Amino acid sequence: MKKSTSKWLIVLFAAMTLFSCKEALKDHDEVIEDEISSTYSPITNEDLESAVIYEANIRQYSEKGTFNEFTKDIPELKKLGVKVIWLMPIFPISEKNRKAKGDLMVDDIKDPKERAKYLGSYYAVADYEKINPDLGTEADLNRLIETAHENGMYVILDWVANHTGWDNLWIEKYPDFYTKDEKGNIIHPKGTDWTDTADLNYDNKKLWDAMSSSMIYWVDTFNVDGFRCDVAHEVPTEFWNYAVKSIRDVKPVFMLAESEKKDLFIDAFDMGYNWEGHHIMNELAQGKTNVNTWDEYMIRVEENYQPDDILMNFITNHDENSWNGSVTERMGEASDAMLALQYVIPGMPLIYSGQEYGMTERLKFFEKDQIPHEKGKVWNMMEKLGTLKANNPALHGGKDAASYKRINTSEDSKIYAIERQKDDHKVIYVANFSSESVEFKAPTIVGKMTDAVRGSESNIPENYTFTFPPYGYRVWEVRK
Repeated sequence: MKKSTSKWLIVLFAAMTLFSCKEALKDHDEVIEDEISSTYSPITNEDLESAVIYEANIRQYSEKGTFNEFTKDIPELKKLGVKVIWLMPIFPISEKNRKAKGDLMVDDIKDPKERAKYLGSYYAVADYEKINPDLGTEADLNRLIETAHENGMYVILDWVANHTGWDNLWIEKYPDFYTKDEKGNIIHPKGTDWTDTADLNYDNKKLWDAMSSSMIYWVDTFNVDGFRCDVAHEVPTEFWNYAVKSIRDVKPVFMLAESEKKDLFIDAFDMGYNWEGHHIMNELAQGKTNVNTWDEYMIRVEENYQPDDILMNFITNHDENSWNGSVTERMGEASDAMLALQYVIPGMPLIYSGQEYGMTERLKFFEKDQIPHEKGKVWNMMEKLGTLKANNPALHGGKDAASYKRINTSEDSKIYAIERQKDDHKVIYVANFSSESVEFKAPTIVGKMTDAVRGSESNIPENYTFTFPPYGYRVWEVRK
């Protein structure tokens, strides 16, 4: 009996010890979770001042095209100064009327293997509250968002409010949500070739509630930090004001409009696309215009936007890359000067998936493709520019942006020189936006400078004559 009692005492002691260890581990895990959650807070205006935004094309980012493969690289993107990750649409893609290429529809392709190649447009949404299973699971998305938050980054979803795919559940359930022709047939958005989508009709106020509710679902369920809204100007501003107020009642969110429509920024949106500036950059790089055009544009920006409006500056994105060409196709020798420009002018610079690796290809839009992953000159340049953006208040570009001042030179139609300043911090950018070498003087550019990209030190004397090669540029931090 003594042996049996001792045996049971040993078993009981072991069980109690194991339970105690499990409870201790549980407590430890809870402490870690508390520490992680305490490091995360919703995006602030201060975050926006020095932020770089990254457009993540999950399908094309890796061979597998999944959330998990992208999540692995989030700490690497942090090295580029990325603070906002914009996920291209993550929803299931409609199969009905799915496009292949041009005017060719998948249903017109007879060969099953050929048909299977075409995965459809991310912007033909089949369900606003589901995840495309090709990208991963809800747990995978949660892991991505949590990893971003742990790294001091924020995640926004690409939201397609203007239209849905043709087999979206709303078509059967709420046909009155859609625009119809005189015969009562639902139509695709007028004036477009987006035949794989069905146009939504915002005259129906019940649509406002359904769309807002779907957006809130992602904030509530996955703790997303905001939205990039596709063709936002094609949706009534009144809807956006209504929806964003409802969302911000749940959590402060960051809103990016694919638009330059000014009234969108009064209440609903924090940032819009710098489309006009982007097109002028292309023209400068191609020798189709000169610096005077850019100067006139910057004056219009100052006159037409509110002081706290933010513009997203870019030299590529998913539309530009797939339809108009890679950075090197469109900008050639001027690529580096334009990349630096998007960081130094007021606003927030965008990196599109693959751009950081110097991608020279156009990514396929309706098919599986893959970006390169070999770091080189562009990565190194972005790392230095991202560090400068993050650490030097002179490049603040949010709602309390640093000042912007044009510097006069002796060749102002070819040489673009600016000064950004905040408090005692100053950055000077100078570029030759022409295809020939230019000698020029810039009387106010004098003194000690550090080249933020090349790392070299200079002490520029008064009345110095600069010589810049075609599309040569400098980004100088002014030293005291």
